[in-house]
Amino acid sequence: MTRQRTALISVSDKTGVVELAQGLHAAGFALLSTGGTAKLLQDAGLAVTEVADHTGFPEMLDGRVKTLHPKIHGGLLARRDLATHREALATHGIATIDVLVVNLYPFEATVAQAGCTLEDAIENIDIGGPAMVRSAAKNWQDVAVLTDASQYAAVLDELKSTGDTTRATRFALAVSAFNRISNYDGAISDYLSSLQADSTRCAFPGQANGRFVKLQDLRYGENPHQSAAFYRDLYPAPGSLVTARQLQGKELSFNNIADADAAWECVKSFAAPACVIVKHANPCGVAVAEDALQAYRKAFQTDPTSAFGGIIAFNRTVDLAAAQAVSGQFVEVLMAPGYSPEALELFKAKANVRVLEIALPEGGLTGDTDWQRGRNAVDIKRVGSGLLMQTADNHVLSKSDLKVVTRLQPTAQQLDDLMFAWTVAQYVKSNAIVFCKDGMTMGVGAGQMSRLDSARIASIKAGHASLSLAGTAVASDAFFPFRDGLDVVVDAGASCIIQPGGSMRDAEVIAAADERGVAMVFSGVRHFRH
Repeated sequence: MTRQRTALISVSDKTGVVELAQGLHAAGFALLSTGGTAKLLQDAGLAVTEVADHTGFPEMLDGRVKTLHPKIHGGLLARRDLATHREALATHGIATIDVLVVNLYPFEATVAQAGCTLEDAIENIDIGGPAMVRSAAKNWQDVAVLTDASQYAAVLDELKSTGDTTRATRFALAVSAFNRISNYDGAISDYLSSLQADSTRCAFPGQANGRFVKLQDLRYGENPHQSAAFYRDLYPAPGSLVTARQLQGKELSFNNIADADAAWECVKSFAAPACVIVKHANPCGVAVAEDALQAYRKAFQTDPTSAFGGIIAFNRTVDLAAAQAVSGQFVEVLMAPGYSPEALELFKAKANVRVLEIALPEGGLTGDTDWQRGRNAVDIKRVGSGLLMQTADNHVLSKSDLKVVTRLQPTAQQLDDLMFAWTVAQYVKSNAIVFCKDGMTMGVGAGQMSRLDSARIASIKAGHASLSLAGTAVASDAFFPFRDGLDVVVDAGASCIIQPGGSMRDAEVIAAADERGVAMVFSGVRHFRH
C-alpha cells in the first residue's frame, strides 16, 4: 500500500503559497496547515487539515502554541530507515511529514521600522516556525524544507519530473534552512543586545552577528599565496558594488574588487557627470565635466602613469565616444550605471577588460542623498582576534558649513574647487593632500607618514603630468599641525586651502595664510582614511 505523503504549510509571507499548495496537491500530497494559511488554502478550494485537528490540541496563548507538539515534530524528525522510529510512530499514532513549508514572523522588517517598540519586537519573534525548520532540516534525508518563496518553483518542477525531491535538493534546502535560522537568530540577538536600559537603541550591539552571503570564491587574495572569497551583505543596498553585473572580462580578483569599491564609492559622491580612476585603492585622477568623455579626459590627465592598469568608474552611461577614449589605455576594471550598445560592441575587442554595470538607485541619480542608500552604515576592520566597528564616514559637507578664517575671502570659483577637492580627499588614504582646479584633480599625495611628504608628492606628480598648480585649491584631510605644510602647498601654487582646523596652532597657520595672501576655510570635519 502506498504511504500517504503529507506537506505541512505554515507561512507568514504568503507570496506564491497557493500555487505551491496546488502543485503539492497535484503531486499527491495531503495538506496540513495552520491559522491564516489554512484559511487561504481552503478559500482557494484546497482540502486542508488544520494542525489543531491533526494534533488534537487547540491553538492557544494567542497562537504562541500551535505546532509545538509530538505529532508535528515526531512526524518531521522520524527516520524512515530505522525500524525503532517507525515502531514509535505506529505506537503513538504519528504520521510522517514529508515536506515542510515555513517562513518566519517578520522580525527583521518589524525592528527596521522607526516606531518599533520592544513589545512589537518580542511579539514578532517566531518560536514554532524555527523549531519546525530545525527538525525538518536535521532530518533532510527524509524531509524537504522550504523557507523562501524563491524555492517553490524548482521543487514543484522536480516533483513533476521525478515524483519526488532528490537527495541533493533536500540537502541544499536544509543548508538554506539552517542559514535562515542563523540569520533570524542573529537579527534577534543584534536587536535585543543593542537596547539600553531606557529601551533606546545603541548603534553597536553587545554582540555583533555578521551575516554575509558568499558571491564567489576568488583565485587568490591580495597575494597569490592567500586564499579568498567575496561576500555580500544579507540585504545589499541598491547602487552598491555587490549588486554589479559583470558584462564581460576575466574573473574579478581580490584587488580588483577592493579597488573597484574605492572608485565606485568616490564617483557616487558627485551629482555632475564624473570619472574616477583608482590605483592601489587611491584615486589618481578625478574629474567632473559636461559628459562622461570630458570627465574621463580630465581625470586621465592628472596622472597618466598611475592610470595604466587602473580601475575606472563613471556615474553616467558610457557612450561610444567615452568608450573609444577609455579603450586607448590599459584598464583592469570599468564600471558605470550603463553602456550604449556601440560602447559594449567596442569593448568586445578587449575581451579581458572586466566591464561592470551597477544599477542606479531607484529614481536615478539626482544628488548625493540618493547615493547614500548604497553606502555602508557601518565600517568594519579586522584586528588580531577582534573587530573595530564604526559608523561609516558618509558626512556630506555643504558650503554653508565652511568657516572662512583668513582675511582673504575665496571667490565663487575657488569655493567650487575647494568643495570638489574636499570630496576627493575623503577617498584618499591618509595623510592626504589633493590639488584641484576647474573640476579636476591636479595632483594627489596619498598615504604618507608625513603630511609634508604627501604635499611634496602631489606637487611632483603634477610636474610629471605637465600640470601647473598655479591658482589651485588644496584639500588636506586633517589639520596642518604647523605652518610648514601650508607653506609647501602655497609654494607649489595653491591660492586657497580647505582643512578641518582644530590644531593647537590654528592661529599660527591662519597667520601664515594671511601672510602668504591665500584664502583658507575650515570644514570642521576630519577625513582620516587608513
